[in-house]
Amino acid sequence: MEATGTDEVEKIKSKFMSAWHNMKYSWVLKTKTYFSRNSPVFLLGKCYHFKTDESGELSTNGSNFDKINTEISGNVEEFRKDFISRIWLTYREEFPQIKGSALTTDCGWGCTLRTGQMLLAQGLMLHFLGRAWVWPDALDIDNSDSESWTAHTVKKLTATFEASLTAEREPKILSNHHQGTVKRNYDDNEKRNEVYHRKIISWFGDSPLTAFGLHQLIEYGKKSGKIAGDWYGPAVVAHILRKAVEEARDPELQGVTVYVAQDCTVYSSDVIDRQCSFMDSGKADTKAVIILVPVRLGGERTNMDYLEFVKGILSLEYCVGIIGGKPKQSYYFAGFQDDSLIYMDPHYCQSFVDVSIKDFPLESFHCPSPKKMSFKKMDPSCTIGFYCRTVQDFEKASEEITKMLKSSSKEKYPLFTFVKGHSRDYDFASSPLHEENNLFSEDEKKRLKRISTEEFVLL
Repeated sequence: MEATGTDEVEKIKSKFMSAWHNMKYSWVLKTKTYFSRNSPVFLLGKCYHFKTDESGELSTNGSNFDKINTEISGNVEEFRKDFISRIWLTYREEFPQIKGSALTTDCGWGCTLRTGQMLLAQGLMLHFLGRAWVWPDALDIDNSDSESWTAHTVKKLTATFEASLTAEREPKILSNHHQGTVKRNYDDNEKRNEVYHRKIISWFGDSPLTAFGLHQLIEYGKKSGKIAGDWYGPAVVAHILRKAVEEARDPELQGVTVYVAQDCTVYSSDVIDRQCSFMDSGKADTKAVIILVPVRLGGERTNMDYLEFVKGILSLEYCVGIIGGKPKQSYYFAGFQDDSLIYMDPHYCQSFVDVSIKDFPLESFHCPSPKKMSFKKMDPSCTIGFYCRTVQDFEKASEEITKMLKSSSKEKYPLFTFVKGHSRDYDFASSPLHEENNLFSEDEKKRLKRISTEEFVLL
């Protein structure tokens, strides 16, 4: 009886916390982000120029587009379409209860898991769709102004709070926001791309059975001592993503693997072994690899000496972004202009979307407007990601990044290194590719606990 009473208290506590977080994180206005006309803008390896004869700034919400000449307007539109096409994963509410807890939302604690999801999603987009792909409907979702966003948020705030207090499952909201896009006629290639677009998003749905959904990531996090509601650091999330990809059973995902650098070192032979693991089963193809490198860009604060290196990394087309942020707030960094980083923010609470339904709405998985932040405000703890389709691509990337590391490093030692050979050659424990009974080895558990408590500031 006492246990039942405790469970009820936890459920009531969870409902009040959910109401508070939904109020806090739903109050997001569609603020304008300004870009200089005189500096190039980089987004995951693509460069855009907004330069005109006039000086000044340009906003990305469409309000100034009629003041720009045709050539520049086209480039601005290309940038907006490219940015909106990236997959945006945010706080969600009213999803199926997380196993072992009363939580049905990740508001207030799941931001680093969300930025990790965004990085992995970009890697999968490169793998299945290529960097040149953009969502044909991208510009259709950005058609609401600040007032409509505010009105929608007020309705959602009120409805969510009332629903939480009355134990209703679904808040009742009347809104025209994100009602869907116009149906288009696709050719065969576009149809194929749209199938993969939807499939990639569906892998990140907030349901217990989705491969990279919050529920699965939390289960893998338990092996490193984390539970739902905890703060997750960028290094711990990197290892969770590796396990999630490793354990994924969808046949489409068997051609991708994830490697996490050990102590700021990428061991080339370990990476290539992962890529060639297909050959053990008689298949001739190698796997694509997503390389995740947890690093620290300084002591308590980010060292500005690393700015040029970070900009160089985000200028590479095979970069899949950076899991980073400000202290206690995780962002997904995807580009830059001058000394400001361009990012997607997961701190916006949206309603649960059932991705198992045919033609589920896509709009809430695409961010309508970019945000910018000064590099000097960045928390030093972060995880950098790269995608390499083949062994040859990895070898080329390691050479290119090594040169970049050497040229940008003012210190005696670079931020991280690529070395030949296996980690075991340097007396480090090598992680097995597949562990039957335990998702993390004892050495990995010790390393993860050390990372999360000592080396990295949790975001």
